[in-house]
Amino acid sequence: MKRFIDVEFLKKLTDVPSPTGWEQPAQRLIRKRMEEYSDKVETDVLGNVICTLNPDANPKIMLAGHVDEVGLQVRFVDENGYIFFNMLGGVDAHLTPGKRVYILGTENRTIGIIGKKAIHLQEAAERKTVVKLEEQFIDIGAKSEDEVKSMGIRIGDPIIFEGDFQFLGNDGLIVSRCFDDKVGAFIVNEIVRKLKTSTEMKSALFAVSTVQEEIGTVGAGTAAFHIAPDVGFAFDVTFASDSPDMKHKDRGTVKLGAGPVISRGPNINPKLYELIMETAKELDIPIQLLAAPRQTGTDARAIYQSRGGVATALIGIPNRYMHSMSEVVHLDDVEMIVKLISRTIEKIDENSLFTPQ
Repeated sequence: MKRFIDVEFLKKLTDVPSPTGWEQPAQRLIRKRMEEYSDKVETDVLGNVICTLNPDANPKIMLAGHVDEVGLQVRFVDENGYIFFNMLGGVDAHLTPGKRVYILGTENRTIGIIGKKAIHLQEAAERKTVVKLEEQFIDIGAKSEDEVKSMGIRIGDPIIFEGDFQFLGNDGLIVSRCFDDKVGAFIVNEIVRKLKTSTEMKSALFAVSTVQEEIGTVGAGTAAFHIAPDVGFAFDVTFASDSPDMKHKDRGTVKLGAGPVISRGPNINPKLYELIMETAKELDIPIQLLAAPRQTGTDARAIYQSRGGVATALIGIPNRYMHSMSEVVHLDDVEMIVKLISRTIEKIDENSLFTPQ
């Protein structure tokens, strides 16, 4: 099936490392690519990349998708060369033993394995417990602390999990270690590409691939303060409930390939929500609704409360197995989101009002 989105770039973006706080390998790809489609590309002191169209127009619209991925960090190396680690973002201790990782050292990356006692050697009680992350360790084949240092590894180095982009089946499903949230950063830049040639867009567009979302929506907060947008769209993965281990009554019904997930709740501006829903109806794009009863754990949280407040919407990309190092999304959802929000933006002008009445 022919796609209008650049799937090959999505693959490149997800395959390159960008653990929280070390996002620049991915940001360099975005900067280079988006120079062709933006009026201006800039990087702030935190590492956010901001791609701009029509910067002098009004109102100002901010798009945000975070480019950082969850990972680990070298905390300690023992005398036998085993490496102990911190989390960068939320990592599931159930899943890490036996995983292959790459330590991003000063000059190269080193493969390692998160070790664990073989099941044959475990006592019955051990098989029922989860080894705490602070007690897990990485084996890189070194015999001493000095050998680890000689391999270019230092305290504080970031670590990513193995798991490159692949197609899953033949229906548009794809898998990667880090669609959370490189698929959102990708969507942000695809919208810029689509609107670059638009004759109907009347606003200023600031598309931000944000940093450090996984440790508190840090980049989105500083970018929103800098841009001072009137309207904000945050794009992030959300939990799909179409696998056997998910209960619809707990999370709602969210399926891969069934369309964008639009959040409703206190963070979400009601008038912007209605505009999105009207546009989806016009384009015949199916919508999945998600109840968000409080501040979300996404960049939307940082944007909507910036300065004097921003009319904000949260657009979800259905995702199976979040933070599992094998996340699954559907390309149909990605394309529908790009179409929907591009057209929604074209409808916004300086006369648009988003203050609740």
